[in-house]
Amino acid sequence: MPKRKASPCESSVPSAEAIAPIFTRVKPSFVADAGEKKSWRILSWNVAGLRACVKKNDFEKILSESPDLIFLGETKCNEWPPLIETKFKDYKKTLVASQKGGYAGVGLLSKVAPIKVIQGIGDEEFDKEGRLIIAEYSHFFFIGVYVPNSGRGLVNLSKRERWEKIFLEKIQDLDKTKPVIYGGDLNVAHSEIDLRNPESNRNKTAGFTDQERGWFTDLLAAGFKDTFRTLHPDEKAYTYWSYIGSARENDVGWRLDYYVVSNRIMEKVKTSGIMRTVTGSDHCPVILDITF
Repeated sequence: MPKRKASPCESSVPSAEAIAPIFTRVKPSFVADAGEKKSWRILSWNVAGLRACVKKNDFEKILSESPDLIFLGETKCNEWPPLIETKFKDYKKTLVASQKGGYAGVGLLSKVAPIKVIQGIGDEEFDKEGRLIIAEYSHFFFIGVYVPNSGRGLVNLSKRERWEKIFLEKIQDLDKTKPVIYGGDLNVAHSEIDLRNPESNRNKTAGFTDQERGWFTDLLAAGFKDTFRTLHPDEKAYTYWSYIGSARENDVGWRLDYYVVSNRIMEKVKTSGIMRTVTGSDHCPVILDITF
């Protein structure tokens, strides 16, 4: 069949209206790290699948907190959803995707462009899963992590042990250069106060085994502080609730999401809080204010 000839009014050249947005698009306004004294607001959230989360939450509450740095865990996507691209256009973004579709993954959004970003812990097995981002700033390293879960029946406990040994060495090495802020879903309830039902979960449920709790104790003993527990030693507050059995409504939860900082900067931490009312995931965000 012969090709139809274009009529005089048809053209393959885009119209002025079509190309106008290209020239009027606003450039991102994130800035370089000048090393000046600054108060940082950091927000971390396990979104349990970012594409699903943005359908349940418009992220306006997140934006209203004016965070300087946002870490998102368990993103489960290979590209940023349009809502994130649009609403966080003023943030420098880094997305680390798992090679396994719909699994793990982490993302970092920062109003201050990091000096350097490292993707991964340096181990092939874990790095294929997309679990860790290190961002270097003038006064600190930020490590955002989605820690491997030990699994139903604790089938992945030995894998978790290997992760913990590698990670402890990594964070200690970084701490020799600059203080560290470590945040994310650490998949452990360190003490009985950190979950609603400790006795029924002890050594039966991932996140509350003697081994996992011991590895977290070892981390703190290596020169770090759990910011929330340091500031709120007796407060029962949770960051994760199962979707089963109205757990969130009944506050049957676990504190699995943390900020851990080098001992020498704990005095710089102003607040370490839990944003319990923010929904869209089975976790809620946690927030940290710190001044350098």
